[in-house]
Amino acid sequence: MYLGIDLGTSEVKIVLMDQAGKLLADAGSALTVSRPQPRWSEQDPGQWWQATGEAIAKLRAKAPAEFRAVRAIGLSGQMHGAVVLGAQDRVLRPAILWNDLRSISECVELTERAPQLHQIAGNLAMPGFTAPKLLWLARHEPEVFAAMQMVLLPKDWLRLKMTGNKVSEPSDAAGTLWLDVAKRDWSDELLAATGMRRSHMPRLVEGGESSGTLLAEVADAWGLSPEVIVAGGGGDGAASAVGIGAVNPGDGFVSLGTSGVLFVVNDRFRPNPAQAVHAFCHALPGRWHQMSVMLSAASCLRWFCRLVSVDEATLLNEIAELDSAALENAPLFLPYLSGERTPHNDPYAQGVFHGLSHAHGRAALGYAVIEGVTFGMADGLAALHTAGTEVTELSLVGGGSRSPYWAQLIADALNVRMVTHIGSETGGALGAARLAWLAANDQPGKEAVICAKPPLRETFTPNPQRHAALQPRLAAYREIYRCRPERDADAALPGH
Repeated sequence: MYLGIDLGTSEVKIVLMDQAGKLLADAGSALTVSRPQPRWSEQDPGQWWQATGEAIAKLRAKAPAEFRAVRAIGLSGQMHGAVVLGAQDRVLRPAILWNDLRSISECVELTERAPQLHQIAGNLAMPGFTAPKLLWLARHEPEVFAAMQMVLLPKDWLRLKMTGNKVSEPSDAAGTLWLDVAKRDWSDELLAATGMRRSHMPRLVEGGESSGTLLAEVADAWGLSPEVIVAGGGGDGAASAVGIGAVNPGDGFVSLGTSGVLFVVNDRFRPNPAQAVHAFCHALPGRWHQMSVMLSAASCLRWFCRLVSVDEATLLNEIAELDSAALENAPLFLPYLSGERTPHNDPYAQGVFHGLSHAHGRAALGYAVIEGVTFGMADGLAALHTAGTEVTELSLVGGGSRSPYWAQLIADALNVRMVTHIGSETGGALGAARLAWLAANDQPGKEAVICAKPPLRETFTPNPQRHAALQPRLAAYREIYRCRPERDADAALPGH
């Protein structure tokens, strides 16, 4: 038996998988985000540990016998967050998260300090990445920076609590801007640009390798053996890819979670920072990936549902009943509720409803929201196309994959066949469990068996007529962003 733990932004999710790769049970525990100032986003790591314990208890209650037989645990998690540790591994401040935008000016500073940043890290300096956060910390909280002895990514802090070991792996580390992505090793040059050294960084293992075993007290509390292996794991995107079998060049997926990701596997490091495309290591050795990222995806739908006091399932049913005329005349929505990465690299971008009238009800606005997120994915695919990446089929993962209507809309807008898999809604947790299985297995050819694509649930073939009908709305969507009021700070953003 294998556990996969996925530390998301809104939830810790855990799945239990058997030796045949079948999901037996899952459990989760909700998280909250603190926003103490505009554009800030933080979480207390202690909340992560508490939520993990709660989810473990729920899962253990669902399948007690199977749970006791767990041999290995894999970790997946939200990327880019900065957990700053001092002496005795004490957390010095709340973790600064991936969707925090406070370090805009530090991105400019980092780009100036590290002329080879784009070639080494393969990415533009953006406020979401980890390195600019530490420059911000040095400037605004110098006492914390001076006391810092280690920086860990969110899932790796969970690992520290579980094993006592400070370890990361290349797929998550690639999102810090401190990694030489081609070499899959820390870059002394990029660390020096933020006043840091290798001693501030955890050691690296590959995602399917062991990073240690459970501490005795954790094993006892969870009802597991202290011999249970904890695998390196992966960042949420790379772990999700492993979960749906996107492990070979050309494989890819769309993830509809809090953020939106379009992920395609490469056989080598292929950076394209000019289009704000991310080039990261995969969670498996010898592979990399390109990724477009939008900062708000399914979270836009959750936001709108809260606003109009309706649950997502009811709203999606109402949207599905709209006729073609209502769709053609629906408002347009820019999904930039937290700024945007690909392709704009614009932390000042904002959400917009455009073209509202008395005729529009909540179903029309709800459609505009999911269409706007879908158009953001289309922008991401266009950015990948400029980097020479072509795809004909993508898997759909994350919570948004539960909606067949939205899946078909994505297929039509991107003109790409979309497929969902059994268990695809579990996202990174399934991939984390598979990485645990890899770490506990030494049989030849294990990767091909363990990382096979799960059974298909449904296929969504693009409709050429609907694709053509969406193009004028996509063009108008892009024009609304181009016509936004300019901000003086925009010109200072790297790559803007």
